[in-house]
Amino acid sequence: MIRLLAAFWLAAFPAWGAGVVSLNLCTDQLLVLLAPEQVVALEPLARDPALSFVAAQAASMPRVPADAEAVLRLHPDLVLAGDYGAQTTVAVLRRRGLRVVQLSEAENFAAIEAQITQLASLLGVPARGAAMVATMRARLAALPHAATGTSALLWEARGYTAGPGSRGDAVLRAAGLRNAGTGGMVGVEALLTHPPDLLVTQTAPGFPSMATDLAEAPALRRLRHLRVPPALLICGGPFTVTAAEFLAHGAH
Repeated sequence: MIRLLAAFWLAAFPAWGAGVVSLNLCTDQLLVLLAPEQVVALEPLARDPALSFVAAQAASMPRVPADAEAVLRLHPDLVLAGDYGAQTTVAVLRRRGLRVVQLSEAENFAAIEAQITQLASLLGVPARGAAMVATMRARLAALPHAATGTSALLWEARGYTAGPGSRGDAVLRAAGLRNAGTGGMVGVEALLTHPPDLLVTQTAPGFPSMATDLAEAPALRRLRHLRVPPALLICGGPFTVTAAEFLAHGAH
């Protein structure tokens, strides 16, 4: 199925090897990792080290807001966007004749690999994509696994948990952990009453809020707790393997 989708993708969107604008944090990162020389501009969050794995590289690259006129002034050959956000801008750009490719959220490692392969082919750098996928597979295969049956709860903003089929679930399972999350909300009291073997939260950003302060509750200090940098989990990419490595080693 993945091969058929890739063939359709390449037929519909031939490789460009030219100037590319990205309007989504996730496409920003894949673009910078696969073809930095093709970057015309990235959306502003690409420079935020709390959210972007490629912040250091993106710091010297031009930024552009998700504004159709601003993008049109750059005359890109290709615009990358996500399935959500900037949809009005995407519609205007398409009406004005620009090639726009929207990428869905990659929620597991197979989907991440397929997306890397497709985007690398679209950008005219298939060998880079193949090398990136091969490295990901090797790193995943080398992961040390936690003790069998170790339960882990990835507890996110507002108390939501990473449920089955989510990117967080894929990361926990790659690290050899059993996901105790359902995708629903878990309050502090419930968490303390039925604690997992390992509580996983994302490192608090430099702009804390009530949504993220929950993970800093003093009562949680009695639990075994690991904090993962948000930049490793927000999007799917080769850096998602780093999140699994972090948890696999931390849970040992």
